[in-house]
Amino acid sequence: MNAVDIMPGKAPLTLYGSAVGSRLLLGTAQYPSPQVLADAVRVSRTEIVTVSVRRESAGARSGERFWTLIRDLGVRVLPNTAGCRTPKEAITTARMARELFGTDWVKLEVIANDDTLQPDLFGLVEAARVLADDGFKVFPYTTEDLGAAERLVGAGCEVLMPWGSPIGTGRGLNNRYALRSLRSYFPGVPLIIDAGIGAPSHASEAMEMGYDAVLINTAVAKAGEPVRMAKAFAAAIEAGRTAFEAGLMEMRDMAEPSTPVAGTPFFDLGAKP
Repeated sequence: MNAVDIMPGKAPLTLYGSAVGSRLLLGTAQYPSPQVLADAVRVSRTEIVTVSVRRESAGARSGERFWTLIRDLGVRVLPNTAGCRTPKEAITTARMARELFGTDWVKLEVIANDDTLQPDLFGLVEAARVLADDGFKVFPYTTEDLGAAERLVGAGCEVLMPWGSPIGTGRGLNNRYALRSLRSYFPGVPLIIDAGIGAPSHASEAMEMGYDAVLINTAVAKAGEPVRMAKAFAAAIEAGRTAFEAGLMEMRDMAEPSTPVAGTPFFDLGAKP
């Protein structure tokens, strides 16, 4: 294969031993119709979609139709414990998801606050430890807190999903310093930005920081044209990852001319020969 045939930014991401080609994960809630959801998944080229266990298990026949749709798309399901507020509730929901979807992958959410939907970090670590011991591959929805991240990794989590900002706010990366610190502190742990991404530029910035993937839901589902927005996010994530791999220039306090002037001759164009 010629070097020019190798697409930049296409090195696969490995999550719990599974290689994943796309670095975009999509949520499946709030789309205007099942067909729009299906089209968005296809154009995004995502390989993983998240599904709320509580919503789909309560949907009876509609849940069955939804599962058929997801299965036909050929993507991997990452069930989540959205809406759970205690470790016990999250553990029970995760076990239900394993039976319902036939996977030991679970996006673990334990919510502490109704207004911000901020994770309960103490409950999250407790639930993660129990689920990891039970054979689950846990993807914890957390904050950028380094202490919590250390405890989650110690509990058996091989992937971390820190928020960019509160769920559904579209504010992007609120605490860039802490997110950069988290990335530097855990160089070998896959980090996926989850929550708060509102624009493709936010996703690209996360990838330029060296984050491994981004999970998007509201910004695509609630867009004026969700399918086109899914395509835009896919392009932004690929661009951001390519830029990170290529090596971004360092910021400077002073200007640096692209054409050096030191040592070059100057001519008086008005002088007569």
